[in-house]
Amino acid sequence: MTPYPRLFAPLRLGNLTLRNRVVFSAHLTNYAENGLPTEQHASYYEARARGGAGLIITEEHSTHPSDRPYEKMIAGYRPEAIEGYRRITDAVHAHGSSILAQINHNGGQGAGTYSRSPLLAPSAVADPLFREVPKAVDDADIAEILAGFALVARNCVAGGFDGVELQASQSSIVRAFLAPSTNLRTDRYGGGVANRARFLLEVLGVLRKAIGPDRVLGVRLSGYEGTRGGIELSDAVTTAQLIEADGHVDYINTTVGMATETLHLVEASMAVPTGYANFVPSAIREVIDLPVVGVGRFKTPEQAEAALEDGVCDLVGVVRGQIADPDFVNKARAGQSSQVRTCLSCNQECVGRMGLGRWLGCTENPRAGRESVPLPMPRRRGRTVVVVGGGPAGLQAAATAAQRGHAVTLFERERRLGGQILTASVVSVRRELADLVRNLESECRRSGVTIELGVGADLAIVEERAPDVVVIATGARPVRPTWAGGSERVVSVRDVLDGRVLPSGMVLVYDELGFHQGTSVAEFLADRGCAVTIATNGMVVAQDLSVTLDFEGWNRRAFEKSIVQRTDLMATSVSAGASPLVSLVHLPTGVVEEVAVDWVVFATQQEPVDELWNTLQGSSFEIFRIGDALSPRRSHAAVIEGHRAALAI
Repeated sequence: MTPYPRLFAPLRLGNLTLRNRVVFSAHLTNYAENGLPTEQHASYYEARARGGAGLIITEEHSTHPSDRPYEKMIAGYRPEAIEGYRRITDAVHAHGSSILAQINHNGGQGAGTYSRSPLLAPSAVADPLFREVPKAVDDADIAEILAGFALVARNCVAGGFDGVELQASQSSIVRAFLAPSTNLRTDRYGGGVANRARFLLEVLGVLRKAIGPDRVLGVRLSGYEGTRGGIELSDAVTTAQLIEADGHVDYINTTVGMATETLHLVEASMAVPTGYANFVPSAIREVIDLPVVGVGRFKTPEQAEAALEDGVCDLVGVVRGQIADPDFVNKARAGQSSQVRTCLSCNQECVGRMGLGRWLGCTENPRAGRESVPLPMPRRRGRTVVVVGGGPAGLQAAATAAQRGHAVTLFERERRLGGQILTASVVSVRRELADLVRNLESECRRSGVTIELGVGADLAIVEERAPDVVVIATGARPVRPTWAGGSERVVSVRDVLDGRVLPSGMVLVYDELGFHQGTSVAEFLADRGCAVTIATNGMVVAQDLSVTLDFEGWNRRAFEKSIVQRTDLMATSVSAGASPLVSLVHLPTGVVEEVAVDWVVFATQQEPVDELWNTLQGSSFEIFRIGDALSPRRSHAAVIEGHRAALAI
């Protein structure tokens, strides 16, 4: 008996019976090469099918040569794509999952960079991100676009897909017809909701004809875009009713936000509550009988089961959760939810990498994006391995080495595991970072790693264990800036978050990192009653938060907490005393000002803790240095290097 009876109840979609209610919804991967699907696509989706997903929906397939908003998009209109489709569908079907292809034309939410042709959209309204004015489509353009949808649908059927899903949500010409701000037409496609939905219904009609009555047809709608003149929930509810009445569709998928202006709503970070988007599928489900898919940071089987029990939806989209752990579903079915590697919603390696034009990965799962690359065999099993350092790098190295048959002992000098990750997780909007530590510790203990806490491993302790291999994961430490002088009122972010110092009064956070360190400590102190100013030498405070979709949330919270943000400033000196004066140079003008504060907290670069590494040089055992002990970076680098080191043993 499964502890999640609703999650594992079969569901009928058209002529297709799903084995459970978990959907691996469509999301970009950047795995395409020359516009075609690859072996990595097949291996990526196969891993989630093997892990038990009931329904897999691939990333979008472009329906027209004019539509190429990013480099690595699958050109579904090319006949050569069919061979790759067949590899994907065969791999997924072999493990009992069903698979649909999402098809789309991005319309005005793109750029003519690749096609060197004008964008096509319902009206000549530029997207706020791409800022390119599209051509308003005429009847001939619409006929050509409809033909493109039909062509790609036929290719998908030829490639073995169980059906297709039309994207009419985050980034789509169909979405643009539905939204009042991007549909200014006065013909039969413009005006009220019914007219704005006309193009959508026409597309669904040609798709049904193309795939025939026996394949599944779905559509994904945004229920709330969070933009001026965007789609509102009432619009989406009415549209869903029109879709059901039209009779071509087997289910409706949902989302919130749009892929440019409000992407932070589409792929919300850990600062956003789980289930934040439940109001959309819940409202749609109240007025239609078609099955409805709900999405929105479902991290655990318990959350997915609760959504079904509460009547929020009929199927649950778990994307980042299955990126982090491809075996999410199988572990839930077996009653092993405590072993699920829960997603952090950190957005560093999934959303963040994609935004930089790289292939999709995962901070927690070093195999994500590399499923098609075979793992090397261990050089020799049963080696004795000592890992020094219990942060994410050391924990991942220890877990992977033990899983590959080695005898592993991990030393951590503190009385707790986690290193800087656990430090960062004390901030309320970053608490889910602690899941990384819990997940890795759980893997270590299940794999037989011996963990010794409160042990500062030195040369004598290491040599006493007579290891074959030593992995140095000793982390990094703050470097006191030269401008700080000898003032006792200048402390590091880690001093504050680890509880060694608790500033009060007026606090200046000086940030040279542009990521979570400065903003986290600013919020932490503001929540404790401090008057906080955060200053940076950059042009924008916390500029890298835009990559992980945390920027909008940070700015909203900073305003609510009266945190002052100042830019283009370089700290040059701090006076001694209980109320230090901080000298700041305005970089564009060279103007110097002195600011009186009670405390200064610095978020600046760190240095490796590499003394043990240097001491062990020339020893008889093999040595690896990983994570911040090698070069201070972010958590994904630590996890990846821990995995790589263990594979090399």
